[in-house]
Amino acid sequence: MNQTAESLTPALHRVTREMREAREEGLSPLATRAVDSRGRDMDEAPDPLRTAFEVDRDRIAHSKAFRRLKHKTQVFINPEGDHFVTRMSHTLQVTQIARSIARALDLNEDLTEAICLGHDCGHTPFGHTGEAALSEYVDDGEWLHSEQGVRIFRLLEPKNLTWEVLDGIRAHTWRVNPPPHTPEGWVCRFADRIAYLNHDLLDALRAGLVGRADLPADVTGVLGNFAEDSWIGCMIDAVIDESIERGRVRMRGDVLQAMRTFREFMFERVYLRPEASAQADRAKAVIHQLVDYLCKHPEEIPATYRREEADVLLQVLDYVAGMTDRYALSLHDRWFRPRGLV
Repeated sequence: MNQTAESLTPALHRVTREMREAREEGLSPLATRAVDSRGRDMDEAPDPLRTAFEVDRDRIAHSKAFRRLKHKTQVFINPEGDHFVTRMSHTLQVTQIARSIARALDLNEDLTEAICLGHDCGHTPFGHTGEAALSEYVDDGEWLHSEQGVRIFRLLEPKNLTWEVLDGIRAHTWRVNPPPHTPEGWVCRFADRIAYLNHDLLDALRAGLVGRADLPADVTGVLGNFAEDSWIGCMIDAVIDESIERGRVRMRGDVLQAMRTFREFMFERVYLRPEASAQADRAKAVIHQLVDYLCKHPEEIPATYRREEADVLLQVLDYVAGMTDRYALSLHDRWFRPRGLV
């Protein structure tokens, strides 16, 4: 029987790193290519199959810092319900949104994914409340989870990540300057805000804190009636369309303004509501007592957080920042036996 050339072609074949890097040559001229990376803090042999950014993505996904995200708060402190968003589910949603944008703009999806998976690994227990509590121990500055993420992957759980991934983690939050140096880092910035506003609103609706009728008309007039997938899709499209128009990663003006109004509404009605403020004060007290206790008893700090070049306070902050909500509460209960946060 005669065999055609097509029948002789194997159904599967090995795609090497060189082949994957060659594929990146066809990306947008603005895309960041693995072969053009500024490199790692320590030189290492390239992987035979994966590009440098694929290696980073996998290292982050297998890290302890990433695993801890499943028990870290997003908005509701130590929630009891099964469906409230955690840092882990938030991170996965950010990654999905960012990959959708990166793919539509022909940017580097692997770099985008690596940045997004690592962007919140430096977060404290109790969300931004924990971050604010630790800031009180920083002279002339503030404690930033973005900087802690870089510290984790460079020193505490060293992964020797590429410069581009560390830069994206450092600058994913909007109040950090300079901004990301790569378009993929900018994609993470937008994806982070799109994700948290939408899923936090869904949590607030589920908890009965706000109703759909409460949403500002300036927002619904642009985005339509709230449905999580449709608002997310509208925001994604606004980033894609404006980025193509302007030749850099940006969001269309009307949607950007609606998102700002949406964010103001969330701060007023959800994040800074009186009940949340009272709970945040109790959470801060837990953080403060843990830090103060550990400064007096540094022998309680695990060896992995004891770095000889760091003073005791910095070692304590590293340890407390890495805790999950329930671990922080468990330690606090052991040392102080509180009545709880709620």
